[in-house]
Amino acid sequence: MTATQTDLYAVRTAAGCLRRGMTEPATFSLFARRLPPQRGFLVSAGLVDCLGFLEGFRFEEGELTGLRESGGLAQSDVDALAGLRFDGDVWAAPEGCLVFADEPLLEVTAPLPQAQLVGTALLNTVSFQATVATKAARCRIAAGGAELVDFAARRTHGFDAATAVARVCAMVGFAGTSQVGAVQRFGLAPLSTMTHSYVQAFGDEQAAFRAYAHDFPDSVMFLVDTNDTLAGVRAAVEVAMALGLPDGGFGVRFAAGDLLLLAQETRKLLDEAGFVQARIMVSGGLDEYELARLTAAQAPIDSYGVGVKLGVSADAPPTETAYELVEYAGRPIAQHVPGKETLPGAKQVYRRASGDPDVLALRDEPSPKGCRPVLSQVMRAGRRLRGKHRLDEARDRFERDLLWLPRSARRLRNPEPVRVRVSEPLRELSERLGAGH
Repeated sequence: MTATQTDLYAVRTAAGCLRRGMTEPATFSLFARRLPPQRGFLVSAGLVDCLGFLEGFRFEEGELTGLRESGGLAQSDVDALAGLRFDGDVWAAPEGCLVFADEPLLEVTAPLPQAQLVGTALLNTVSFQATVATKAARCRIAAGGAELVDFAARRTHGFDAATAVARVCAMVGFAGTSQVGAVQRFGLAPLSTMTHSYVQAFGDEQAAFRAYAHDFPDSVMFLVDTNDTLAGVRAAVEVAMALGLPDGGFGVRFAAGDLLLLAQETRKLLDEAGFVQARIMVSGGLDEYELARLTAAQAPIDSYGVGVKLGVSADAPPTETAYELVEYAGRPIAQHVPGKETLPGAKQVYRRASGDPDVLALRDEPSPKGCRPVLSQVMRAGRRLRGKHRLDEARDRFERDLLWLPRSARRLRNPEPVRVRVSEPLRELSERLGAGH
């Protein structure tokens, strides 16, 4: 991803600033103006990709030629952009943290042209990954103790998105993914089953099951709903008995029909055959609401493959994020247009015990008693700081925050997000700037 991953207006704004020497430090804040529908929290995600983008930020020669020809830039603008690199600072909520409306997911401080140019890419990355991570976290909450597997690769909007989805799912506690690229890139657990085409190609379920068990004896999961699901379960049992598979040495998966009834009947068939530890996996258009229904009904399901509705956050695809200038050349900036309000200055978020409001404050304010800061510096002078960016650390952070999150904010319907209280110094500064307008 190069510097052209931006909007033309950002390029023209940066060029205009460079022409006029407007290169003083600017701070931009990236935050959600409001949470998506039925969301009681957001999961911070996408930071690692953002830091990689910022470290490699540059325009390639061919891209600059294109900007001159189609972007209306003068040669002097192109020459100025050619040497541009990101050498700013970034503060952020580390991945896995839970955040709420108006709280920065990240803040950038850099010379104004740089900070302006990187905004589109940062918004794109953080908004998508935080949206899907939050959807995945809700699935995790809904599924109780059942195992979750990312099956989203065939439905996400592009392969880069599929890889990002697999990673953020692992961050919030999914057991693995079917996406091979993500397995290799992030060291995720590869989890998969048969395909219907495999069974259909054999023309006989039992023949397909025997072949699959022979080829992949360490991960035998029979797909039993190619024709009739319960008949497929019986065929799987017969093959398991004929091959002498141990109890717990195989499982069955289905993705259509009355999932609760089929799970109950499948469990009965497996138990009657002596396979009381054989696993049942279900997939097919699942989301947190269906997972919650099956969990509440105590469906005997060990594992869920979640994909179609997860990978695009189908019920709430966009998160209303903003990337707004809050300080330039030491001058705090606020916006007071209804619906587009912004609070001035570089920020910090302070967090107390579960149930207490968060405090949104100016970054240089002293920490309130008994609070911990949420944002930390993750990049200085264009280079990421050594720190806690590993996936396992993000997962631990998520688990900690999930335990902290009040039950009312976890609800799938009509949640009550943690309240965010603006500190007195920040409120006074914002009101003073508003009066000045």
